[in-house]
Amino acid sequence: MKIALAQQNYHIGNFEDNTWKIIGAIQYAKSRGADLVVFSELSVCGYAPRDFLEFNDFINECYRALDIIKEHTEDIGVIVGSPMRNPEIAGKDLFNAAWLLYEKKVHGVAHKTLLPNYDVFDEYRYFEPGYQHAVIPFKGKKIALVVCEDIWNLGDNPLYRMAPMDVLIKQQPDLIINISASPFDYDHDVDRMEIIRANVLKYKLPMFYCNAVGSQTEIVFDGGSVVMDAQGKLVKEMKFFEEDFAIFDEPDYNSKESGVGSREPGVNQNSGLHASDFDKDMRVSKISDPEQIIDYLTAEKNIKEIHQALILGIRDYFRKMGFSKAILGSSGGIDSAVTLALACEALGKENVRAILMPSQYSTDHSVSDAEQLSKTLGNPYDTIPIKDVFESFLTSLKPVFKDLPFSLAEENIQSRTRGNLLMAIANKFGYILLNTSNKSELATGYGTLYGDMAGGLSVLGDVYKMQVYALARYINRNGMVIPENIIYKAPSAELRPDQKDSDSLPEYPLLDKVLYQYIERRQGPKEIIAMGIDEALVSRILKMVNTNEYKRNQFCPIIRVSCKAFGVGRRMPIVGKYLS
Repeated sequence: MKIALAQQNYHIGNFEDNTWKIIGAIQYAKSRGADLVVFSELSVCGYAPRDFLEFNDFINECYRALDIIKEHTEDIGVIVGSPMRNPEIAGKDLFNAAWLLYEKKVHGVAHKTLLPNYDVFDEYRYFEPGYQHAVIPFKGKKIALVVCEDIWNLGDNPLYRMAPMDVLIKQQPDLIINISASPFDYDHDVDRMEIIRANVLKYKLPMFYCNAVGSQTEIVFDGGSVVMDAQGKLVKEMKFFEEDFAIFDEPDYNSKESGVGSREPGVNQNSGLHASDFDKDMRVSKISDPEQIIDYLTAEKNIKEIHQALILGIRDYFRKMGFSKAILGSSGGIDSAVTLALACEALGKENVRAILMPSQYSTDHSVSDAEQLSKTLGNPYDTIPIKDVFESFLTSLKPVFKDLPFSLAEENIQSRTRGNLLMAIANKFGYILLNTSNKSELATGYGTLYGDMAGGLSVLGDVYKMQVYALARYINRNGMVIPENIIYKAPSAELRPDQKDSDSLPEYPLLDKVLYQYIERRQGPKEIIAMGIDEALVSRILKMVNTNEYKRNQFCPIIRVSCKAFGVGRRMPIVGKYLS
């Protein structure tokens, strides 16, 4: 049997485009002689549709799309993902389903059983867990059809009470097909590969794993669909961060000598891993040695993948929202420089406008560095000094401020002046403002609401400061794009004379170590102090994180690249007292 995997980029609720994209791949699979073509989880409507699932009209559109797709299955099997109504009164109204369509009718359906409800996932809000498990016969083969999370419940500390494959294996299937919408983070691809391998070794069956690709607001799907034979050897790993299509003959995936794929260096294709090596904690980044944390965060593989994810995140956000042009404030600092370079790569240099807004506290080299960057990139830029606007604010406020000394209030006026100017230009010409704040700043509240925290999309909000520097070096890998002075000068907001970030924050290498342990690994103060970090410093950093939740709650969407990003995947109370 010939099986094709169609790794595609869908648009949530864009039923017409999604349907014709699926039909196009079906026709191509037919032309290549495929017996079956497989698409990803919720491919008909896009993942994750969230509260759209509560609208009956939305579900009707899913069913209409399935009816259209069925008309193209007269001589080929098609597995697609779509919501399915639950015929039982008890329980949730919908299943997250994998549909096997063949000969213009529904040939079989599998309901997702394990519904993730952690981090960015909220599936139990909408779906009923599957409770019936049966293999689906197709062209002389018995298919164990499962959906995404259904293969992740392995190990000594499982997250769920059962594994669907433990039921299906008793029915003697010939192969596993898994349709997924598995989001990217910079170490998840390795976990994903090894969980696939653990399943095929446990059940002694080949697996066809079709993952989604593309970005949906915050969440990036990286593709990397996989075929693995029953011996745990990689037959094929499809492209990352791109649409892809591949077709497989049965001898390819059933052969004992079929391992012809490749992985990143250091990943053992025949590791001998088994189910007990995995548990729910594998979803958390595992680096705990404080001396290795920064090396891990800035490792070349991670930075390369973060770069690809951010490019895709920017590009898809603009394309799917119908936007074409971006604007940002270019300060001559590392964050705005990296954001500008990424935006130019994602959208085209002619579509990204940089605005330089020097004040009386800006250094000459900040202006010249920002100008040099735009000249190198070739993007349009303008210079709008803010000194006069800032002083007009001070004149208006003098009756209230009286003769009180210069303070944070005056600093924030400058930042909000810049935010106002950027939004004015964005409104006038139809730009979307890209925010340039990094994760270290957002974590500690080192930013001004309605000022440098303004924006329609946060590019670096899930990227620690040390990773921003590594991204700058990666962007310069083939030649100087970001001027060296931007990379090597001490970071500063330049809102008062001789200001440095280190006046308000610990040095970034130390700060990022603590933040990573607290945010990604959810370590408490005692565990972090035990790493050898000063107790007072740990208490200060954690207090900054927790007392600034109100700022992050008003922030724009953040492109997610880590296992624990600010936004929908990290839900903290604003008024909590814990560690504050």
